[in-house]
Amino acid sequence: MEIKPKNGIGDLLFGMKQSNVEALLGKADKQFKDEDKNVICLYNQHKLRLTFYEDEDFRLGYIVISHPKAVLFGKEVIGRAAKEIESELPEKQFKDWEIAEEDGIESTFNEDNWLMLISEFGEIAKVEVGAIIVNDEFEWRFKA
Repeated sequence: MEIKPKNGIGDLLFGMKQSNVEALLGKADKQFKDEDKNVICLYNQHKLRLTFYEDEDFRLGYIVISHPKAVLFGKEVIGRAAKEIESELPEKQFKDWEIAEEDGIESTFNEDNWLMLISEFGEIAKVEVGAIIVNDEFEWRFKA
């Protein structure tokens, strides 16, 4: 699946409702609510975790992918070094990166595009993308 910062992943667009996602991927393998009452759906085959925000009428607002064939700007990302990916991304669009490390896990985050590369043992293990917020409002890409 192609990771599309600011938009979603593959055909999944930020702002979709769970029914829209199910029309594309079917029922989730597992579903639960987090401490904020957001709905989390896990799709094992696609190695996807989708978060539907309770306070945004359960729209898709956050995606985590760890599928080995996940692609960002035409290149696979899982298993590669975060620095390598950073250097391949459009410099004007991905200028500033914040790096944090805790317990051997490194997070490389670009806030402008809400893209996070999570690495362990020097390799990206998962990628997180979130919907963009402008003036305290989400910019939903899916128009119902």
